[in-house]
Amino acid sequence: RPQDDDEAARLYRKAADQGDTLSQYLLAICHEEGRGVPRDEKEAARWFRLAADQGDADAQLKLGLLLQLGGDGVPHDHAEPARYFRLSADQGEMEAQAQLGLLLRFGGDDDVSKDLAESARWFRLAADQGDAISQHSLGCAYLEGLGVLADPCEATRLFRLAADQQMSEAQLSLGRMLCEGYADVPADKRAGARLVAQAAQRAAETDDEEMRDEALELLRSYADEPEVVAVCCIGCGAHHRWMTKCSECHISRFCSSECIKNMWPTHRPSCQSWQAEQATDSSSGLFGAGSGELDVPLSMHER
Repeated sequence: RPQDDDEAARLYRKAADQGDTLSQYLLAICHEEGRGVPRDEKEAARWFRLAADQGDADAQLKLGLLLQLGGDGVPHDHAEPARYFRLSADQGEMEAQAQLGLLLRFGGDDDVSKDLAESARWFRLAADQGDAISQHSLGCAYLEGLGVLADPCEATRLFRLAADQQMSEAQLSLGRMLCEGYADVPADKRAGARLVAQAAQRAAETDDEEMRDEALELLRSYADEPEVVAVCCIGCGAHHRWMTKCSECHISRFCSSECIKNMWPTHRPSCQSWQAEQATDSSSGLFGAGSGELDVPLSMHER
């Protein structure tokens, strides 16, 4: 057994030169990652191609990805990636099925034509193996009728499968559907808000600022909805049990004084409106109507 990367690369090279498919694949990985040999994407592609042309599904997938992205000494291409993705996908390789679905969904310049029905077919195969990207992509296809008959209920089911794998895009898609209601899918703003908040938090954990901003923007668009602001902080998407209530309206929950300060311009109109409603509905003065010139409520009541 190789004791280090240098020794492993040497042994892989010896077997690869004799045509061993697995060694060709492993040597390509060494070149791709710079383990035991200098990092060299062109050399990695050469060895991936040798293994791929012997029918190795993993090598076909890796070669397709390298050619699709391009790199040092590797020309960017669309036609060849599609061919190698298909070879790998035909052997049941889940990621290759997903990649082929994406390529057929969007097309590849003049090299690969869009084929929405074929794209959906490959997404289905990968989704059935549990691939979250394919579950979400196929859900979008069912939502919009892209290559399949539109079916919001099936879209919801697929979004939920991907969301259960902590995929922020799926959490956001499902959350939006539940917040807004869609065809045969009834609205459930509380459940939808939790999912959108989860998307924002997950995106923050993975440094996906664009996704985080999109999720928070959606949450803040529901700043006047009690069912939404009562379950998550519209400042950052936090939704833990220790959040505290705004000390003025007693409805919106925030995770910190910092968030309520930052969100006060957004929250203020609803806060004042809810206070007025509470004052009208109650003669006991429990809530207090407040004035038209409220300061930022710095104190916050516990749950």
